[in-house]
Amino acid sequence: MELKGKTVLITGGTAGIGLEATKQFLANGAKVIITGRNQDKLDAAKKMYPAVVAIKSDAANESDAQSLFNKIKELGGIDILYNNAGVVSPPLNLGVANNKHIEGATYEINVNYLGVIRLNNLFMEMLKARKEGAIINTTSILSLVPSVIEPTYSASKVALHFYTETLRKHLQILKSNVKVFELLPPVVATEMTADRENKKISPENLVKELILGLKKDKYIIRVGDSKLLYFINRLSPKIAFGLVNQNRTKI
Repeated sequence: MELKGKTVLITGGTAGIGLEATKQFLANGAKVIITGRNQDKLDAAKKMYPAVVAIKSDAANESDAQSLFNKIKELGGIDILYNNAGVVSPPLNLGVANNKHIEGATYEINVNYLGVIRLNNLFMEMLKARKEGAIINTTSILSLVPSVIEPTYSASKVALHFYTETLRKHLQILKSNVKVFELLPPVVATEMTADRENKKISPENLVKELILGLKKDKYIIRVGDSKLLYFINRLSPKIAFGLVNQNRTKI
């Protein structure tokens, strides 16, 4: 896929993976629009990268999504929709009755899964009208094997994983020119994982792999430990589960 001259929308583009993706897409000659919920962070990103268009928008909010679509349509549209925004709830023990279970699951599903479907539906016809359009959905290493302390987050990413696979197949059946990519990161060094001692990959290296995969039309982009875990899980799900959840016997 050619990136130069393309316009890409990156949700959750004010920090971490999204901000790094902004930097690297710009470096590859793309035009970038970012969204985020925090206006101060949007302003800071805009100051860092003046060429960026920054729009305040909540990935979980239906009216925000419609407003975002209207604004982007006025700007001339996009070629690539990068569904990067994601949230994770505090560690949960599902074996202990707690109202936090449903609250966390609702929050994660609304952002990590339903928010993606909503934006894809809104932008689908726009992307189909482009000579070469694309959707990028970020799932997770936990869409392969669940984490015992992030059960509902894992479930939201599994849902997105299967949705992404079937969306790609449906568009292929329709002979659409919209390509559907899935990015499966391992643990990434961001604010979301700051309190964890796991082995982490930098946002810079993750996005380098993403850009390379896009250019090669590699629809499933497993990065770092996600590559190894994929094969281990195929041979022995029990070993894979143990690797993901080692040192997590206490919830």
